[in-house]
Amino acid sequence: MTKYRLSNDAKDDLIRIHRYGIKKFGVQQADIYFETFFEYFDIIAKRPYSFESVEYIKKGYRRCVCGSDSIYYKINNDTVDIMAIVGKQDLKNIL
Repeated sequence: MTKYRLSNDAKDDLIRIHRYGIKKFGVQQADIYFETFFEYFDIIAKRPYSFESVEYIKKGYRRCVCGSDSIYYKINNDTVDIMAIVGKQDLKNIL
């Protein structure tokens, strides 16, 4: 697999994380962390089964830890769908 797509929720999560990063760490560090997600998305798309299954959270989901956040995704044929990026929020409210 080499393709991934972001859900609208995942896009919103990236915006939220970037804004928080700017307030807490400054623009430069927030930008670096933001770009790291896209590196991880590429890694996930290349080897989606390399990361843990989290069926106990939601059926069909897998998780990849990126910094202090977790990327939740599911595999659909030849595409990885990035569903959410969650930090310390309550998973029940996000997923």
